[in-house]
Amino acid sequence: MTVVIHGATKVDADGQVDDFWVATSGSAIAATGIGTGWHGWSTAPGATVVNAAGRYLTPGFIDVHGHGGGGHSFDNGADEIRSALTVHRQHGTTRSVISLVANPLDTLCRSLESIADLAEQDPLILGSHLEGPYLARNHRGAHNPEYLRSPDRAEIESLLAASRGTLRQLTLAPELPGALDAVDQLVEAGVVVAVGHTDADFALTKQAFDHGATLLTHAFNAMPGIKHREPGPVTAALGDPRVAIELILDGFHVHPEVARVAFFAAPQRILLITDAMAAAGSSDGHYKLGDLNVSVENGRAMLSGTTTIAGSTLTQDAALRSAVIDSGIDPVLAVRALTASPARALLLDAALGYVSPGFAADLVLMSPDWHVDDVWAAGEPVAHTL
Repeated sequence: MTVVIHGATKVDADGQVDDFWVATSGSAIAATGIGTGWHGWSTAPGATVVNAAGRYLTPGFIDVHGHGGGGHSFDNGADEIRSALTVHRQHGTTRSVISLVANPLDTLCRSLESIADLAEQDPLILGSHLEGPYLARNHRGAHNPEYLRSPDRAEIESLLAASRGTLRQLTLAPELPGALDAVDQLVEAGVVVAVGHTDADFALTKQAFDHGATLLTHAFNAMPGIKHREPGPVTAALGDPRVAIELILDGFHVHPEVARVAFFAAPQRILLITDAMAAAGSSDGHYKLGDLNVSVENGRAMLSGTTTIAGSTLTQDAALRSAVIDSGIDPVLAVRALTASPARALLLDAALGYVSPGFAADLVLMSPDWHVDDVWAAGEPVAHTL
């Protein structure tokens, strides 16, 4: 299949370009340019030609941390994962890491096996993310404390085996017994290790990064904040060029001005994630996150009967609008945080995250106010809202 999009305002990590065109061939981008060079591609048999008429064209979004959407939870098996991903793809997310909350070992292994099967069938699924069970109890957020524990080498080997090479990242608290050894083990296995749900101080967080952790899970949430005498894990991550930093920009988890500070400190290392639970793209009401009850009111998810945040109801296009409109982030940097930066954090930036020849034909066409009009993933249309 050939798709030709012309007359666009291209925005990716390489910058913003007007009167831009792109041509895809199969699942990859074949050619790009400025002006009328697209004409030759438009005559390919069966070519789809789209006049962007000045609208924004970005790479497909990459969500490295999400738990569900459309009323469906990633913890509930293959059918619900597929249904939830359909919602997120309509909002521009073309590649997804499937996040799992803390659960018993056998439950996690079954989930990892299911995600490995799905990833074999669907290249838009990048693998799995274990957000737990190796989390600090006093920063557990919406994770069941019954399932939290310290890392165990044999247990990690079981999880790795169940994932069949598709475990992309794992979040842990470095202060737990055996955690730094677990970082070594996971890094050796090719897993991106994230520091999160932690009470670690600045020094211990730096130590985890020196062991090979390269990500901070939803910065500012479920961890100590920045204090003038206690800089904490966020400061450690912002100051370390090896480390990418997740942000949930829904106007609730992180204040827009704090997000602006984070972008100023680490402009090319911010990842805009959803951390979305089942209510993303759905309605207020009562849901499950793992086996915990969650109540959603005015789009805010809380553990039922508490003030504990239980993920978000965010989609990545909304996170982009929050970055650009509420935090005043330059669109090139905001788009980068959804595309090239997450691709780099997952070591996939040779194939994903840019509108450039040879990269995956993952494309999002957006209105002047940053709402999604059309989405292509691996060269195929997955959403059309015009």
